[in-house]
Amino acid sequence: MRNVDVLVVGAGPAGIAAAAAAAESGLCTIVLDDNPCAGGQIWRGDLQRKKQEDWGKQKALKRLAQSGAEVLGGYRVFDIEPGPAVKAIRSDESSVISFRYNQLVLATGARERFLPFPGWTLPGVFGAGGLQALVKSGFRIDGKRVIVAGTGPLLLAVASYLKKTSAHVVCVAEQVPASRLARFTTSLWTRPEKIWQGIRYRASFADAPYHTGCWPVAALANDAGLRAVRLTDGRRTWEEPCDLLACGFHLVPNTEIASLLGCAFRSEFVQVDAQQRTSLPGVFCVGEPTGIAGLEAALLQGEIAGLACAGKPTEHLARSAEAERRFERSLAKAFALRKELRSLASPETLVCRCEDVPMSRLAGLTGWTHAKLQTRCGMGPCQGRICGPAVDALLGWKPVMVRPPLFPVPLEALCSKEELKESA
Repeated sequence: MRNVDVLVVGAGPAGIAAAAAAAESGLCTIVLDDNPCAGGQIWRGDLQRKKQEDWGKQKALKRLAQSGAEVLGGYRVFDIEPGPAVKAIRSDESSVISFRYNQLVLATGARERFLPFPGWTLPGVFGAGGLQALVKSGFRIDGKRVIVAGTGPLLLAVASYLKKTSAHVVCVAEQVPASRLARFTTSLWTRPEKIWQGIRYRASFADAPYHTGCWPVAALANDAGLRAVRLTDGRRTWEEPCDLLACGFHLVPNTEIASLLGCAFRSEFVQVDAQQRTSLPGVFCVGEPTGIAGLEAALLQGEIAGLACAGKPTEHLARSAEAERRFERSLAKAFALRKELRSLASPETLVCRCEDVPMSRLAGLTGWTHAKLQTRCGMGPCQGRICGPAVDALLGWKPVMVRPPLFPVPLEALCSKEELKESA
């Protein structure tokens, strides 16, 4: 058991900002993250482009290091216990460590939303952000033909990055129609830096078509692997030859710990006040779990939460925070999923990849509990993190509850050697 004033779960931009602000105020602060290094998915270390490290990332990490906060990498939180405390296991060990806190900041980020369509489980089909993360970790795609498809600003960032790492970007397929994208861009007139960021991304792969109102309907393979993606714009359908498909339909928040704690929600997001406080005393939430709004919002919310933990004023940040909330609402409206995406899966298409559950086996079922009892859908290693948002989009089923452990944990981590011997 370790005791701490402020425990931050998640070392992405929001968690970094929160931990730095709290530690600079003299609070004993610990940051837990399941990755070995701080930075989260957006600031993941890049083995292929080390000389072009992000300046904002370096500034944030330097501040965190100088703040006095302790960063523990490779720790995965899997349970909550009375105290209050969280239980975590280190990835390279089998022992459980409990952290008792006075204040808790949840900065658990988000993950990609996947929607099932024929061929989406084929080798060569990746999540858009997942492929980017693999390339940053050393996966070589030099000269590979890549299609980037789905929805959201992430598609532009991924296509730009892959192009700069010598991939051949065949095209980008964005499901949002051009008219809605134009309205969204116009709404950003007060945020010119975001407009210019989008222009720079698009210019970096200017030789590749950017199809709006377009989405994948099937991934096609031959004996050598993925050979093409079938795309449609609702009027015509065609095939684009490729070696890899990077596909993601915006983001969904990681809110399992907040659910386990019993925090109040607004729709799929954790409900917070102006100081990022949740409905539970001493528990804050920052970044994507409170709304998908991007890097600037995450840094700002983390700063507010860190200051609030120390009892310091945050009113000077209120106007910027409200601007980021408006951007979040605008983003959600602009990249809402079109109805055609809900009918992409054929009866044979796997919906739950962990348990090999096709769409046909979900027909006639009434909800998550019924599906689990009849098919084990959502009961595999991912615990519904992939199929959950997909089934929500396809059938409107909401998760009924979150139970510990949040991740698979070795039995030896939960029992003493003596207890294991007795049970054997």
